[in-house]
Amino acid sequence: MEVDIPDVKAELTAMFERYEKALTSNDVETLDELFKNAPYTIRYGAAENLYGYLEIAAFRAARPSVGLQRTLEKTVITTYGRDFGTASTMFRRTPGRVGRQMQTWVRFPEGWRVVAAHVSIIDEPKG
Repeated sequence: MEVDIPDVKAELTAMFERYEKALTSNDVETLDELFKNAPYTIRYGAAENLYGYLEIAAFRAARPSVGLQRTLEKTVITTYGRDFGTASTMFRRTPGRVGRQMQTWVRFPEGWRVVAAHVSIIDEPKG
């Protein structure tokens, strides 16, 4: 299996950037599009555990639309073959806290979609 085929990595990087733009502008339609519409799609959030596309979409629809801007750090996008990849990043929104986000992406006939995501926030590590 080839890791980080240049054109595939570029595609997934563009999808990650599209997701980030939608997230910080509260573009719920795009966020919903980018998650696989399936009961097996999972998103563990900073304060919620969402099982299935319908729970994820309901969360997005009810989420406040303020305070969404953030700064990304150490983003790592890795592709495995032509149809599977991961995106991991740290983000900062609140002083003294650091967020971590991981996404699993799969290419389906309709395009790249997130099938699993995890977001957590911790105190800034010391040292």
